[in-house]
Amino acid sequence: MTTKGKVLVLVSSGYGLPLKDGKVYAGAGYYLNELTVPVRALMKEGYEITFANPKGNAPQLDLHSAVPDFFGGDEGKLNDYMRFRDSLTGLENPSRISDVIASGLDQFDAVFVPGGHGPMEDLLDDPDAGTVMRHFHKTSKPTAVLCHGPISLLSALPDSKEFVAALSAGDADGARAKAKGWIYAGYKMTIFSTAEEQQREPLEIGGKVLFYPDFALRTAGGDVSVLAPWTSYVLQDRELISGQNPFSDQALLKLLLPALNRGRVAA
Repeated sequence: MTTKGKVLVLVSSGYGLPLKDGKVYAGAGYYLNELTVPVRALMKEGYEITFANPKGNAPQLDLHSAVPDFFGGDEGKLNDYMRFRDSLTGLENPSRISDVIASGLDQFDAVFVPGGHGPMEDLLDDPDAGTVMRHFHKTSKPTAVLCHGPISLLSALPDSKEFVAALSAGDADGARAKAKGWIYAGYKMTIFSTAEEQQREPLEIGGKVLFYPDFALRTAGGDVSVLAPWTSYVLQDRELISGQNPFSDQALLKLLLPALNRGRVAA
């Protein structure tokens, strides 16, 4: 079967998000709708999906996301997308990002990073994720990131691990000093907001995150804007398409699909 092209989807390998006071959120992973809604639409359009993460292990579903709220309150739709998720053999057995890089990133037409707290565990400072981001930036191919997914953009920093360590220690000035040379500096972007995170901390993760995602991107030099909590909001700046929260999945698709088609026409 001929395909329109290939899309690389990056997910986390982690099974525990470190929080303040030594706590850990063991349920951190990908959000069901944020992964399956765009992936299903891309597959329907004829794109082949390759899932990859740092370790090549099965990623974790955040069980807080397997609820009808994120599917228009429709239990049947939730179950339908759960079945679709279960059919994704590539998600259960993802490639290592390093192996995907070795096989050549030129084969992919876009990269997509769904949210859930998973990217906060490892994609934000993973060197291989950084290689992927820099490739798609350099080639001006669509880079779509949703909810917590945009935190993966930090991996493209020259010193991403030092930047994240400084932020985690509460040293914003130190982090800012480590942010020089970020390829996304000045880009308009959005991400899960502090207000949204503060609402979910007591309800979902049972603690406080080491730092807030929107603050992190601003500290790195991003031109970050967010709307009121749980409002669908997406931004496009050059190759980067970012969405604020789980309710931005469809809006993100409305920008990603045309961007992919433009890329195919240009090619």
